[in-house]
Amino acid sequence: MLANVHKFAISNNKKMKAKKIIYYVTTGFMSFAMLFSTYAYLTKPELKQAFQHLGFPDYFRVELAVAKFMAAVSLWLYVRLVRETAYIGLAISFVSAFIAHIASGDSIGHIVYPVFVLAILIVSYVTYTKTSKN
Repeated sequence: MLANVHKFAISNNKKMKAKKIIYYVTTGFMSFAMLFSTYAYLTKPELKQAFQHLGFPDYFRVELAVAKFMAAVSLWLYVRLVRETAYIGLAISFVSAFIAHIASGDSIGHIVYPVFVLAILIVSYVTYTKTSKN
């Protein structure tokens, strides 16, 4: 009986370790991607043109860059409300990007990319909620 409890504890520990690794990898990727987006939105002329193509005013590009920078940092903070606000804001951003690319008639690559990043964000959030309970 005690051996079974010990095996369960070890198995549970390995699962938790795997969840933490997945959390750190996906959250690290998300933070890196948002920091890179911030840099690109503010420095790359082709992204300024891309925002114009999507029908957004230029100030929105700057606002989005600031918001993504704040989210990249907030994903690592220990204040639950701030962290979850970052998750929600990024999710809205990716869904909006998906819709904007469809409405503009962009290629499939531009349409699928926000969905791909949203999937990574969801994995990060799910593993965050599972690891933060323990």
